[in-house]
Amino acid sequence: MRKAKVIYKNEWAGILTQHDDGSFEFLYQDAWLNDVAKPPVSLTLPKQKAPYYAEFLFPFFYHMLPEGSNKQTVCYHLKIDENDYFGILMATAKSDAIGAVRIVKMEEL
Repeated sequence: MRKAKVIYKNEWAGILTQHDDGSFEFLYQDAWLNDVAKPPVSLTLPKQKAPYYAEFLFPFFYHMLPEGSNKQTVCYHLKIDENDYFGILMATAKSDAIGAVRIVKMEEL
């Protein structure tokens, strides 16, 4: 199992988990849920107490991944399998993300 913090505008919004079977889970932090001024991280992931589950990486997070030659370069230099979407996401979206959301390994914060 691998976990990462989902950071929205430098505030911890939730946890993204990849389970050992390859499925994914996203769970909002209670503090984020209880603050009505805090928006959902994505329109496809509205704020709710129950975790979201998916067999594949949620589209919102998948679309944060590099593509084409950028993806190949990242995978080559960081020695990440091109099909390891969660690994690529954690390696690239911690600081080089477009928009308000960043993904950071749990132990890096």
